[in-house]
Amino acid sequence: MRNKKVVRYTFGGVVGAILSTLLLAGQAFAADADPVTVLGQQTSMLWVVLGAVLVIFMQAGFALVETGFTQAKNATHVFSTNFAIFGIGFVAFFLVGFPLAFGGYSYSAFGLDTPIGDALVGSGNWVFLWKGGWAMSGNGVTPALLAYFLYMAAFMDTTATIPTGSMAERWKWNSFVGWGLFCGAIYYPLFAAWTWGGGWLAKSWQTLHAGAGYVDFAGSGVVHAVGGVAGLAGAIVLGPRIGKYGPDRKPRTIAGHNIPMAQFGTFILLFGWFGFNAASTTSVTDVQFATVATNTAIAAAFGAVVAMFYCQKRLGKPDPAMMCNGMLAGLVAITAPCAFTTPAWSAAIGGIAAIIVIESCLFLERKGIDDPVGAISVHGIGGTFGVLCVGLVANGSYGAGWNGSSSTGIKGLFYGDGGQLGAQALGIGVIWTVILGLAFGFFKIQNRLTKGGIRSKEEDERAGLDLAEMGVLAYVNDDFLDSVPS
Repeated sequence: MRNKKVVRYTFGGVVGAILSTLLLAGQAFAADADPVTVLGQQTSMLWVVLGAVLVIFMQAGFALVETGFTQAKNATHVFSTNFAIFGIGFVAFFLVGFPLAFGGYSYSAFGLDTPIGDALVGSGNWVFLWKGGWAMSGNGVTPALLAYFLYMAAFMDTTATIPTGSMAERWKWNSFVGWGLFCGAIYYPLFAAWTWGGGWLAKSWQTLHAGAGYVDFAGSGVVHAVGGVAGLAGAIVLGPRIGKYGPDRKPRTIAGHNIPMAQFGTFILLFGWFGFNAASTTSVTDVQFATVATNTAIAAAFGAVVAMFYCQKRLGKPDPAMMCNGMLAGLVAITAPCAFTTPAWSAAIGGIAAIIVIESCLFLERKGIDDPVGAISVHGIGGTFGVLCVGLVANGSYGAGWNGSSSTGIKGLFYGDGGQLGAQALGIGVIWTVILGLAFGFFKIQNRLTKGGIRSKEEDERAGLDLAEMGVLAYVNDDFLDSVPS
């Protein structure tokens, strides 16, 4: 008992010291500010930073999932693309991307009271790009802005890493680097500026009388579908892996070398997703984060279980890989509506998403689109479904004033507001036309301008990209070395 009391008193002292420090630090916001308001802003800023850390850790999950689902001879190459994309995308986002996307953004809950910039392209309700704070410089760069930058950089990196799965095992390293820079600087910031940054899609509630404008709580569309359509464009430009299709054009299985690794990575993604979704309240005093977190877990669980049973009936066995993609499908789909719907709808969303994604994987494979990990289906199709769900099942209990609208809560078609479905459909249409076209154009131009194209040499692909492009093998054993040129 004595030891427990010591621990209790010590813990209380530490917590007290932290809260006291935060309260004193709040003087940096305003000397005459209400202490309770200041403390709320400080703790909300901490909430945002912790959320960013969780999302950044998801990069490890992506790396394990994609590496496990691919061949041993490419393990170092695949893992390295997931490792490197964090830094590559981050640098581009730091220098250029964040100001383009969020130069006009402000939110007082964590002290970001004033935007750092203003419109670069467009004005009023028709802003297409913002400016201000290039390379996080200028007088407007405050701790609150830096906290938000860190959070948004983590989201951007999720978008950037999705094509590393759909384009795995035949993508030249230098071409991949070019994608990372393009995604962080231009590709992701463009749609983010139109939506979360307060641009024209966010303002469609006023210009088109469409619900509360485009609504996407944590990024089914802004992050996942945008990354998914890029993965589709890249996979089309690259073409399928050698040996994926036989002379009869029927798909063949190219087995992943470590399914338990992929399953472990999926659990890491589940863990990080709570930062992805729950911390998107960006305010620790907004108790809706509890609803968000629970809805996220429900959708993930139902996605995994439905995928297991569906595959057992559809394919004859429960397919561990599809169990992973079923869980991820549920997570991706619930990301947009997680704050606006009920636990029962979250279960339905997760289960339906799993079936849609499994059928999408099988359909794309039959159509000659080779996606080694199912990234196009999980993120592109699952994300699109999630955006649509906001327009269908949002129940009006949360989201008053969203996008600056007069809405008393986000409400979908099933709860009486067909306008919100129109706003969501508009966003989906833009993703699958403009954003997909931008990604396809980038990969086509890059392929034309790159000597030999963006695909690895045939001999390198056959032998494995680890030694040919990275100079390092993931696994050193006699059986594997027999297939690698000396």
